[in-house]
Amino acid sequence: MELILLTALGVGGATVIGAIIGFIFKGISHKFSDIVLSFAAGVMLSAAILGLILPSLEAGGKFGLIYTISGVFAGALCLNLIDKLVPHLHKLVGADIEEHHNANLSKVLLFVMAIAIHNLPEGIAAGVGFGSGDTSRAIIIAGGIALQNIPEGMVIIGPMLLAGVNAKKTFICAMLTGLVEVIGTFIGYFAVSVSTAILPFALAFAGGTMLYIISDEMIPETHAHGSERGATYALLVGFCIMLITDYLLG
Repeated sequence: MELILLTALGVGGATVIGAIIGFIFKGISHKFSDIVLSFAAGVMLSAAILGLILPSLEAGGKFGLIYTISGVFAGALCLNLIDKLVPHLHKLVGADIEEHHNANLSKVLLFVMAIAIHNLPEGIAAGVGFGSGDTSRAIIIAGGIALQNIPEGMVIIGPMLLAGVNAKKTFICAMLTGLVEVIGTFIGYFAVSVSTAILPFALAFAGGTMLYIISDEMIPETHAHGSERGATYALLVGFCIMLITDYLLG
């Protein structure tokens, strides 16, 4: 339980670390943040396949293929629905928040709420990994999610400051979005611990949410500022590093 708590705090705390970096380097280039985000996408892609989807196939027995495919699509459709109800970060940045320096409080709250809602499935994915009982792979999954949270924490600072939110409240909001991931981690862990029967579907569901995030949010964001080639290689490096790690851990 201590390891899960530390991991949950690490996953959520990565957003806070990113926010701190965002405060220190307000003028940080898109190219740098795109490379970091692409690397994180590669790590998450590897973690989703090796740590969630393939174990789902193994845990599902003779119905493994059905559990896995249905879980992957259920996870993706869940995030798709959330995305329609509450647009995520890359769809809000550059819109009302950045265009209007005096954005009202409701717009700022929408901005923060969107990030928080989209962070919940990421936390659940980390928790489900631990619920599977494979600690090494669970740490890889959580590490990939944490890496993705650092650049996300970096880029939420500027829009909120432009919206007129003071530095203290901006930092508190960043902390709250990270706290959602901590809560999600425990939800995922206890859901699988209570009923191991849902493990194959839960693993695939978590994998589907991660694949959706990578394809719908991370890759488009990293290709939006003219750094496509560097971003592509950063993704491959991240994927291969996690592949090597998984192989060495057996």
